[in-house]
Amino acid sequence: MDVQHNAGQPLVIALLPAAGLSLAILAGLAAVLAGFGHRLGWWHYRTGFMVLKGAAYLGVAAAAMSLAGLIVTWPLLLRQSAVLSLAGILVGLLTASIPWSWQRAVKQVPYIHDISTDMENPPKFSAVLPIRRDAANPAEYGGPDIAAKQRKGYPDIAPLHLPVRPDLAFEQAVHAAREMDWEIVDASSGQLRIEATDTTFWFGFKDDVVIRITPEQEGSRVDVRSLSRVGKSDVGTNAKRIRAYLRKLK
Repeated sequence: MDVQHNAGQPLVIALLPAAGLSLAILAGLAAVLAGFGHRLGWWHYRTGFMVLKGAAYLGVAAAAMSLAGLIVTWPLLLRQSAVLSLAGILVGLLTASIPWSWQRAVKQVPYIHDISTDMENPPKFSAVLPIRRDAANPAEYGGPDIAAKQRKGYPDIAPLHLPVRPDLAFEQAVHAAREMDWEIVDASSGQLRIEATDTTFWFGFKDDVVIRITPEQEGSRVDVRSLSRVGKSDVGTNAKRIRAYLRKLK
């Protein structure tokens, strides 16, 4: 019995790094599928979050198995096994870090999903209302409570002042929205308003944007509001979107 046990040890040692990497790859594929499965309409986004959470646990297990494989193969100077083990650790930890980074971001940003450069008189949605009628989040602005949280979390979000006529500012605003790859729902040069929808890459979440141009004595003022259709927290996505858009306009 001892002879058989000892003879089987090299096989177990040889398989451990490969098994760890295989488990890590499986975890990574599950994480990728968690988001794209929702985007393709296979399941609800909450199901996708559950799949992502399971992928994270699987990634931790894969990293632990790969670390064990590295420890047992290192004294034997098995270079290929060491490479497989290191790859398994890397892929496993990267997969596990995705939901961890999201949870960390949720704690660091305001627990809101509606961001506006004008919190006293936020731009109102109109053209997108029919296509977001089933959205979990209402299109109406949340009021002083939301504004206070935004001011505390995103003090840099403010209107953009352009030294050009309103009609030119409108043209620039439309061009910048297209460069952002947003779906333009309505662009009214008469009202100096633009409404659009942005779809996130991974989960395919749809967030709506409204842009308002206001004439000023020395040019034009641009206000932007970005609102998520689902989710109580946007994990900072709407603020990042507004910042990126205003940078393009500058």
